[in-house]
Amino acid sequence: MSEKFNAFEMAQAQFDRVADMLALEPGVRELLRWPMREFHFTIPVRMDDGSVRIFRGFRVHHNDLRGPCKGGIRFHPQETADTVRALATWMTWKCALADIPLGGGKGGVICDPRRMSAREQEQLCRGWIRQVFKNVGPELDVPAPDVMTNAQHMLWMLDEYETLAGGHYPGFITGKPVGMGGSLGRTEATGFGVMFCVREAVKRLGRELKGMTAAFQGFGNVAQHAVRWLTKAGGRAVCVSCWDGRDNAAYTYRKADGVDPDFLVSISDSYGAIDRDKARAAGYEVLPGEDWITQRVDILVPCALENQINADTVNHIADSVVLIAEGANGPTTPEADPVIQQRRIFVIPDFLCNAGGVTCSYFEQVQANMNYYWEKEEVLQRLDSVMTKAFHAMADMAERRGVYMRDAAYMIAVDRVAQAAKLRGRV
Repeated sequence: MSEKFNAFEMAQAQFDRVADMLALEPGVRELLRWPMREFHFTIPVRMDDGSVRIFRGFRVHHNDLRGPCKGGIRFHPQETADTVRALATWMTWKCALADIPLGGGKGGVICDPRRMSAREQEQLCRGWIRQVFKNVGPELDVPAPDVMTNAQHMLWMLDEYETLAGGHYPGFITGKPVGMGGSLGRTEATGFGVMFCVREAVKRLGRELKGMTAAFQGFGNVAQHAVRWLTKAGGRAVCVSCWDGRDNAAYTYRKADGVDPDFLVSISDSYGAIDRDKARAAGYEVLPGEDWITQRVDILVPCALENQINADTVNHIADSVVLIAEGANGPTTPEADPVIQQRRIFVIPDFLCNAGGVTCSYFEQVQANMNYYWEKEEVLQRLDSVMTKAFHAMADMAERRGVYMRDAAYMIAVDRVAQAAKLRGRV
């Protein structure tokens, strides 16, 4: 990631553009432009070698006008306060666009869990909760997993929260294991949500998904399930790109006749890093990590980090690409958007495309609070309905107003939050 790139500045630039289009009143604009509150703290952890290491943690509440803050907790060695601010901001718009009664929040810790034992990770999780305990909860702020956090991390956090609160509050956190307050379908939700949007976009383009090709960046939970869905639908993922923590480099794994998602998962670690030697032995080309974006495919699906399609890389997109589905948060910068728009590439913006995760997290929260759990088919049907409705609301707005898809999505989301601010009498 470029040292000059600032995710929060990007989020604000995207907001400012739409605020101008909506002619937002100055007070409303300023209220929605900044987080409502932030928490910065340190977390001491005694490491396995006996030393004490201090980790920096964050939790940002961007907006809670439409409901409790909702957003994941990211463990990443390159985490920054501005990244968390940006992700919290995008969560506000994501929840509003999906029309679920939640606001935007996000958390993070500067760390590399790949280089920490299970015991060290558990202590980090419990320490994070101890630092934010008074400012989170089912009616205030509902965390969830994100990059390099998982169901086990969430369960440790839930246990610490319930220990401090002195009761059972399974709706406090989502992304928990099934049988411990988690929801069936949650694992697949974000990846399937991406592909539900792709399916509808392909219809809008007058194409059939069967036979279409795609290149994926990332091979974590989102990409794994998206590739599986695409393969079953008759499409073909010709490559996936992922980070290899062993040598701190990214690689693209390509197979022209289509990757086998189940095989690749079988040779990947828990963070989605593919074993290069096993992949090469199975006939996969191992290319530089950035080569995913240059493939002659119909669809690009970035499912990794921010700032991946930028002023430089956008020019490497093949002329065969007709659709970009943003499975990641903030993968496309404002500098790249005009080029994509000029080339008439259909974009499914991030806070719609990857909203399957937060939507299913909302379902999990509802189920946990009721202590009544739905079957997987019901969860995924409900998810499909929410994603499809939100997609067509965005696409219809884009056609009606003659605007870029990202602008249309923002216009719907920002207007909903602005109306909440006015109805509550905040402005």
